[in-house]
Order: sequence, then structure tokens, then C-alpha cells
Amino acid sequence: MIARAKRLSLKTKVLALVLGVFVVVAIPAYLSFNWIVSSTVLKLGSLFAEKQILFDRYRGLETLMREVSLAQTLARAPAIIEWAKDEHEPDKKARGLAEIEHYRQSFQDRSAFFVIDSSGDYYFDDKDPRYPGDRPRYSISKDNPRDGWYFKTVAGGPGCQLNVDHDDKLAVTKVWINCVIVDQGRVLGVLGTGLDLTSFIRDVVAIPQHGVQSMFVDRSGAIQAHRDPAMVDYHSLTKETKNKKTIYALVDSPADRHTLGRMLDDLASGRSTVESRFMYVEGREYLVGVGYLDKLGWYNVTLMDVNQIIDQRLFLPIGLLLAGIVIVAVLALTVLFKRSVLDRLARLESSVLRAQERDFEVRDVDPGHDEIGRLSRAFADMAHAVGDHTELLESMVRERTESLRQLADLDPLTGIYNRRGFLDAVERRRAAAAVASHGVLLIDMDLFKTINDAFGHQSGDQVLSEAADRLRGALESDGVCGRWGGDEFIVLLDCEDEGALRSRAMKILGAMCVEKVHLDGGQIVRLTISVGGVLLAGGEAFEAGVAKADLALYATKLAGRNDVVIYDPERHGNPGETLRKLA
Repeated sequence: MIARAKRLSLKTKVLALVLGVFVVVAIPAYLSFNWIVSSTVLKLGSLFAEKQILFDRYRGLETLMREVSLAQTLARAPAIIEWAKDEHEPDKKARGLAEIEHYRQSFQDRSAFFVIDSSGDYYFDDKDPRYPGDRPRYSISKDNPRDGWYFKTVAGGPGCQLNVDHDDKLAVTKVWINCVIVDQGRVLGVLGTGLDLTSFIRDVVAIPQHGVQSMFVDRSGAIQAHRDPAMVDYHSLTKETKNKKTIYALVDSPADRHTLGRMLDDLASGRSTVESRFMYVEGREYLVGVGYLDKLGWYNVTLMDVNQIIDQRLFLPIGLLLAGIVIVAVLALTVLFKRSVLDRLARLESSVLRAQERDFEVRDVDPGHDEIGRLSRAFADMAHAVGDHTELLESMVRERTESLRQLADLDPLTGIYNRRGFLDAVERRRAAAAVASHGVLLIDMDLFKTINDAFGHQSGDQVLSEAADRLRGALESDGVCGRWGGDEFIVLLDCEDEGALRSRAMKILGAMCVEKVHLDGGQIVRLTISVGGVLLAGGEAFEAGVAKADLALYATKLAGRNDVVIYDPERHGNPGETLRKLA
């Protein structure tokens, strides 16, 4: 009985000692655990913020960049520039309107506008039968405050600008894409299109995400897109800053507003790509993430409630596990606690730190079946998913970049190189070619204007497309072709002498003219071409070769068309001398 009492007394002492050790160990352990949990939550939240910003950024670019790219291409079209220079010349006006109509059908909103600077005439076409697109809707005036958007857009210089605005005269509210048309330093007007604000918000901003709110703001902080239409700052281009609905008005403290402004400045200057900070917005703490859409001049702002995204109660079982280990471990309390909890959490934290550095491969996954093991595997799965998502985003960006490159280098009608793309291809081919000389062929479609006059521009486009297909089919692997302008094509061939060049040119002539072109309306058009060629030496400038080929093409036209003429300096003269004689 006495021995039993002694054992109980010793047990009590050991229990008291264990409790004392538990208290001594529990306090720093508790503080360490809270630090690790808070650090993990913060790092996971920051990582999530970065990926959310990139996701929102891609959605914004995908929705708007196609429209901006099309508007920029239309603003550079020669037909538009010529019409803007001479608004009331019927042929130039008809070509300009046809060009706008061609692009209008490609715009998502099926609408396009054009303001001619010299007259202030505002043309707007959305195929509303009540308003013909070939006549101005109204005229822009500096005296009308509602027309201030035009003059502020022009003052912004070349390029495209975005503005959320309600056009009182057209009675529409849109995200307007305004592209300034400049020729040799002279402003000719502003051209563009619009996206319906309701559909833009539905497709880009109002996607439901738990604990996440997204919006778009301009450089002044004015809200341009928000799931709540009442938050959008309409007419922001012409408003004074103090009258705008800005993101700064939602932030509670002046210090946070200053921090947000600095974040926007850092992003716009390129010093960083994504910024995120914790701020109080309308009385609640959010992780505010910001990215910059540099091609659009907008910022995408994402408010994330970290407590909703990452439930910190998931870490509670770990704390209970630590307490159980301390009680059960007794003498091995410190060592077992360190090995069972702290070391494993340190490995998890190391994985988090590597993930923050964009290394999403978790090399040391905890094999345990307790909460830490499940958390480690969950983090490994999440890191793998984030890595896959990042790779997918980067792949989509690469695909979008390639699509934009094709828009810049390919002729949209014929699918072959435009002038810019052809010149780039020529430079690459001449640099890598094994032959010392090349042949240049200028191909002009005979009497093409009569096709447009007789059957319309749509039929003319069909003939051009068919001619490009035949030209592409006639070329071999040692040639490259492009649309030089209008109804004129250009070809670069690997050729050693003029005989080979003539032979290849005659082959192309036969291939393009062998069959008549059957139009969609049932008409049949006979296609003939005139070809002017020149053998270009290895060190000779390509532009000089084009000028000589142009003289040969001119000789072909004078000789009756539908033939090939190879440039001869004795017969056709030097391009510079010929120009002086014509002058």
C-alpha cells in the first residue's frame, strides 16, 4: 500500500514535471506555430494574388486586344488615310467606307466610327437602317463639352486609348477604343469601335469567384469596369479628377491610398509586374493585387479576402497534434516535438518559399498520414496545379503573341505575307540563302479596276484571293511571295541567272492564268497578269531591285500585258534616271 502510494506520488511529480516542461515548451512552440501558420497563410495568399492577377490580366487582354489590334490595323489602312486627306473626293470616300465596312464586320460589336479632323465630321456605322453609314451623324465641336473626348484623345498622341463613355447623340454606353490616325506628324482624325459595357462586365469582371472581386481602372484610378455598374466612372476622359469615381475613394486610410498610388506608378514604370498589399477597403481587410495592362493603359485590381480563400481553421489539428505529442512524449518531449512537428513544418515552409520563387516542384513531400502530411500533400497538389496553370497561361500568352504576329505580318484577305511580313521574310532568306543571287518578280493583275467596277469590290477581293492561292501553289520551296499593295504581288526566288528567272516567271504566269475565275455570283472572269522581273545580285539592295522590277513591269504593260519582261538597263534605263526624266 505504501509502495503504491510512493509510486503514485512519483507519478504525480513526473506529471507535474511534464506539465512544467509542457508549459515551458508550449509557450515558444505556440508562438512559433502561430508565426509559421501566419507566414504560410501570407505567402500562400501572396502567391494566389499573383496568379489571380495574371489570370485577370489575360482575360482583359484576350477580350480587348483583338479589338485594339483590328482598330490599329484599320487606322493604318491607306484607303482611310487617303480619305481623311480628301474627305469629299467620291472615289477616296468610297474606298474608305469599304475599308471600314470590311473591318466593321470583324469587330465584336459590329460597329465602327471615324472622325475626320479637318471637318470634324463623325461617321458611325452599326448597320442601323435609319442611319446610313456613308453620311456623318454629326460634327465634332470644341464648343461642345461632350466632344471633349475627341480633343483629349488627339492630345494624347498616336496610338489607341480606351474610354468608358456614354454617347448622348448615339444613345449608347460602351468601352470605346479610340485610335489616333497620324500621317507624317499630322493628325488626320480618330477611328475605332466600341464594346458593349454590359457584355464586357459579364464576360470579364463579373465571373463569380469565392472571396475575390475584380475591377479595371485607368491611369488616374477611375473605375472603368466593375460588376456593379453604379461604380463605373462614365465620361472619365473629360472629367476633372476630383469628380471621378476612383479606386482611391474605396480605400479607407490615407496611408493605404498613398501606397496604392505608389503601386500603380511602379507598375506603369515597369519596375514590377504584379503588386499586392493588405489594405482596408470599405471597412474590411483585403489583399489588394494590381497588374498593369500596358497595351491598354488600364490596371486590373483584384480584392481578395484571404480568410475566405484560405481557411485558417485547417491548421487547428496541427496545434492539437503538437499538444498531444508534448503530453505523450514525456522525457523525449523536446526532441520528439522538434522531429514530429517543427522539422516537418520547416520543410513545408521551404516548399512554400520555393513556390514563391516560381519553383512549383515539391521535392520533399511529407509521407505521414497525419494533418501535417495531408497538408504537405495538399500543398504539393496545389503547387503542381499552380505550376500547370502557370504553364497554361504562358502557353496561351505565347499563342496570343503568335496570333498578333500573324495579324501584323499576314495580309488578312489573301493569307500571304503583307508588305511588312514579306520584307522581314526577304531579310531572313537573303541572310541564310546558299545562292549568290535572287530574282525579284513584281506581278500586277491586268485591268483589275474593271473587275471591281463590273462586279463590285467583294468580287474583286475574291479574284485577289484566288490569284494569291494560285501564286502560292506555283512557288517551290526556294521562293516566297507577298501582297505588295492593292492588286500587286511580289515574289523572291533563288535564281542563278536571268534564264532561270524568266523560266520561273513564265511558269508562274501560266499557273495563274491557266483557268478562269468563277465568282460566287456565277460570273466568270479571265485572269491575266503582267510580270516584271530583275536578277538581284547578292550585295545589291532589295529596294533597288524592286525599283528595277517596277520598270520592267511598266514595260510589260506598254507591250500589251499578260507577259513577262526581265529588266534590261539598256532598254529600261536606270530607275533614278527614269524618275528624273518623268519629272
